[in-house]
Amino acid sequence: MKKAIVVSVLLAGAGWALAQTPKERVYVDDKGRIRATPVNISPALNNPWPADWQEEFYTRADHAIRFFKDTKPSGNTWGENDKDSLPKNMLVFLNGDRAGALKAVQGEDAQAKSDHAHTAGIDYYWCFTIKGQMRKYFYFGEYLSPEYKQRMFDGGKAWTEQDPLRRPHPVYGKGDPTKGVWGPENKGSWVDVRSTDNLRAMRDISVYLMAEETGNKETAVKYKQNILNYVRMLYYVGMMEWDSETYMSHTMSGYHNLYDFAKDPEVKALGKAALDWLYAAGSVKYYRGGFTGPCARDYGGANVAFGANTSMPLWLYFGDSPITNPPADRDDIHHVTSDYRPPASVVELARKNFEKPVEIFATKPVYSLWTPPNPVQPRFFETTYIGRTFQMGSVVSEKFEETWDVNPFKMAVSNTKRGVDFLAITSNPHDGHGGKYQQDQIAQYRNLLIWLRPAQPVKWVQAPKDANIKELTFQLQIPKTAKLEEQNDIWFIAFENTFVAMRPIGLNKPAPFERAKDDRRSDAYRDEQFLRFGPTTHGDHLVGFALEVGEEGNYEQFKKDVIARSKLDTAQLKTGRASLTSLDGRTLEIIYNNENDLPQIVRDRTARNFTKEFDIYGTGAAGETPIRQAWQSGELTITAGGKTFKSKLTQDGKYTFENR
Repeated sequence: MKKAIVVSVLLAGAGWALAQTPKERVYVDDKGRIRATPVNISPALNNPWPADWQEEFYTRADHAIRFFKDTKPSGNTWGENDKDSLPKNMLVFLNGDRAGALKAVQGEDAQAKSDHAHTAGIDYYWCFTIKGQMRKYFYFGEYLSPEYKQRMFDGGKAWTEQDPLRRPHPVYGKGDPTKGVWGPENKGSWVDVRSTDNLRAMRDISVYLMAEETGNKETAVKYKQNILNYVRMLYYVGMMEWDSETYMSHTMSGYHNLYDFAKDPEVKALGKAALDWLYAAGSVKYYRGGFTGPCARDYGGANVAFGANTSMPLWLYFGDSPITNPPADRDDIHHVTSDYRPPASVVELARKNFEKPVEIFATKPVYSLWTPPNPVQPRFFETTYIGRTFQMGSVVSEKFEETWDVNPFKMAVSNTKRGVDFLAITSNPHDGHGGKYQQDQIAQYRNLLIWLRPAQPVKWVQAPKDANIKELTFQLQIPKTAKLEEQNDIWFIAFENTFVAMRPIGLNKPAPFERAKDDRRSDAYRDEQFLRFGPTTHGDHLVGFALEVGEEGNYEQFKKDVIARSKLDTAQLKTGRASLTSLDGRTLEIIYNNENDLPQIVRDRTARNFTKEFDIYGTGAAGETPIRQAWQSGELTITAGGKTFKSKLTQDGKYTFENR
């Protein structure tokens, strides 16, 4: 066995992953690690990795697998409960309880004789469930009983005989909107109708794979086009559910299914194209085990190391954290059994192995862009600044998002022991979801930032039922290890090697508060401190704050320099103007926009022109961006750590790439 393992690693380092493996697909190697050999390997599509990176991946994958070693097999299959039980059961299998896991995954579905009778009793409805069903069938299929695997085949054939989306359900017809929420009794479809990026990926890919497997060519052709439409959108417009700390990883795992199991080489290449893009986007926001910066669909859990769902799979590939035993995610099953590896330059970008500082300009599309790519203008304009010890990002847009969970600002700071600390600020007065709310306007210039809004409650589009907002309240999160003090009306924050000067604009002093005791994330945030601060007077006048971040010298010298040389000018605040002069003499001015939410941003007397900043990833005012993607170009370039990756997707779906 030892010889086979050595050969596999050496070949993987040359771009030929696991060319020779033991007969047993799941085994323990000579280092005591559980290894799961991928299937359907295509060496020509592999991104080459050095042998030591492969070894590190196997070690991290072993941790992710063993994290579930005490998990008991579960047969909870009602509704979409399989989203939790199915991937965990497959991880139980990898941990050695094969009999228990196989009994659970082959058990009779709770609705086999009702909702799923037309698909041989197999649940092919719920998106999260069918994502797991694909890996169960295609990866673990040889371990299933022949009778059960045939049943999955027969059910999949019936399911994809026609397009299952919106096909009237045999039991519920076109559905009844007064019953249920997302199930077939409400939607009346053969498959989940939800179409956010992650759910769309699960549905389109699962339908395609089963149509291809069972010979339903017409459905396979249609869903091949659906998949192309989505991947093309990534390369020409960007991602709708952009950089979501919660859902980006679910889109990734869906496309791992496509890359791992598609037979059509063109479709498999589309799977690789999607994964290359998704991991590149993820590498920008990954920071030492954390996931930082603005994002869509922020559920409030990402402001600590490994608090984001998306951090889990990224850590498997990127590492770069002093924490070697983080919590694993059930969806890691899709990664530890997959042949895919991100491009080497993407790994280097995630590890921030490039010349710093650098400022990256990026754009993001509207969240509800469900259709194939059109030349629509970007909705969001993002600024990210990466220094030696921190990464700070913000986003602005003309319109507030229809959803209420777009996080407009976050800063990650390097920490020796924890990997990453966070400075998070929101105008949301509730624990949990962050949000870019109507009338929030932010300006950023590298390490400088100004945030303004009226001194009145935020306006919610989709407010929680318990929302009772009577006044504006900003919230601030920093680690308990950070030092917070006030001097000369400036709030100074000292992290390990990074320092922040926060100048209030019409705000009271921050007061500590405790998160709700029943908050499901209270344990994750036990080492954080939270402060609230509101306006000194309420009304339609502007309030907010200005930030300057430093990382040179020491904290005491930083304070002295800020007090002596930096300046906040709010003399024209009544007309919507505020400006900040930095230690090194640079100036940032914000001119508040009363017509919409896109402020005028003036940096060193030069106004940003967002009508000319459409690039999905482009260079800002510092350094050369390690990631470049021009608007509507179909081309992506990553340069970091002495390595370069270039890829191109044509409108008709031809994907080419180069690793150097």
